Amino acid sequence: VQLQASGGGLAQPGDTLRLSCAASGFSFSRNYMHWVRRPPGKEIEWVSTISPRGDAPSYSDSVNDRFTISRDNIRKQLYLQMNSLKSEDTGVYYCATDRAGVNRGQGTLVTVSS
Repeated sequence: VQLQASGGGLAQPGDTLRLSCAASGFSFSRNYMHWVRRPPGKEIEWVSTISPRGDAPSYSDSVNDRFTISRDNIRKQLYLQMNSLKSEDTGVYYCATDRAGVNRGQGTLVTVSS
């Protein structure tokens, strides 16, 4: 299983970022996929989940109504559209094949600061 997240960077509060994750080495289209993040000095926390078909997304309360998860099964890509960013969204973001983030790949750093 290989997962590589990208698209992070420095943003100001209220800004927008779009993260991508390239997947390979497993049957991407058959798997639920997840975004998790690790805030500075804290444990990994779940952010969002999407079904294999791309429907019925779910979100943590802290990002609900601001973030949108999506996927492209042909390209084996997972996405996270992040709107109205807040300082508390700062952290390393990972895509994962499990909600706990145990099977996660290389992350991408998101820093939200004014």
